[in-house]
Amino acid sequence: MKKWFSMLVLGALAVVLAACGGDATGGSGDTVDADKGQAYTFKLGHEAADSHIKFKVAEKFAEELEKNSDGRMKVNIYPANQLGKEADMQQQVESGTLDFAILSNGTMSSISESINGWFMPYLFEDLEAAAKASNSEPAKQMMTDLEEKGMVGYGVFFAGQRHIIASKGLQSVADLKGLKIRIPGSPVFESYYKALGAGPASMPLPEVYTSLSTGVIDAVDTDLDAAVSQKFYEAAEVLTLTGHIVFPEVVIGSKNVIDGLSEEDRQIIADTWQSVIDWGVQEGIAKNDALLQELKDLGVTVNEISDLTAFKEVSKSVYEQYSSNDTIKAFIEANQ
Repeated sequence: MKKWFSMLVLGALAVVLAACGGDATGGSGDTVDADKGQAYTFKLGHEAADSHIKFKVAEKFAEELEKNSDGRMKVNIYPANQLGKEADMQQQVESGTLDFAILSNGTMSSISESINGWFMPYLFEDLEAAAKASNSEPAKQMMTDLEEKGMVGYGVFFAGQRHIIASKGLQSVADLKGLKIRIPGSPVFESYYKALGAGPASMPLPEVYTSLSTGVIDAVDTDLDAAVSQKFYEAAEVLTLTGHIVFPEVVIGSKNVIDGLSEEDRQIIADTWQSVIDWGVQEGIAKNDALLQELKDLGVTVNEISDLTAFKEVSKSVYEQYSSNDTIKAFIEANQ
């Protein structure tokens, strides 16, 4: 009996050793393969549903990183706030419990002041100009500033430009006087609309449709994606193309996690993100064109302002308010 039991134990041990032979598993689930080197499975979180550009960029990153690392690096994606709200995901990235996240500029600007530079009104003619600005030294400094918060900033792509959807068209600054308009939760947006004489109000996105339908608000500051997906056009049938502010999505990684990788692997990740962000910028531009046509097909009246001079003059007061930050000041000067 003892001999039989000893043979059974030895056999079981041999199976375990054989299973572990080439790989050693770390506490984070990473593995080491003797032939290929370190292998990882990263986590990436964002808030968007599958129709949004953020969702598509996340999928593209997972696909490209696995290819560029010869299969060593895989990415599990957690969309639609599965890991919590954006503020929660930011904290997870900072602590190192989440490897990567794609967060809105609204959330990120509340964490790092310089990123408010992207919200300066009428700084960009279109998304192509904004994309070009993302390679400027002040824009790169915004990403560097994130390191103080425990994050690696890889860059930005764009959900679109902001416009106004309401029950009437707008042509002048006077048309916005007293207008009750829903804005994203951002002090820059609030400063801009107050300077125009409007009544800005921040509220959760799920409340906007009802508030617009019942007259609690008169208008919504929106990108085209939200105008379609949230069906704002059912409650307000005129879209005024103001293009006053671009709305970046910020790609971040955990500094705790990235610093623990080899230089080669850090470079693979950085290069992959750069190529995917460039791809995302072009996808976002193409998508905005398609969304505008979709809104027209849905019966929305598209209104264009014939002269934006007065709006741009008002914007100068916002520039002055935020130029105490050296990076924002340099960003404004580089793009005026």
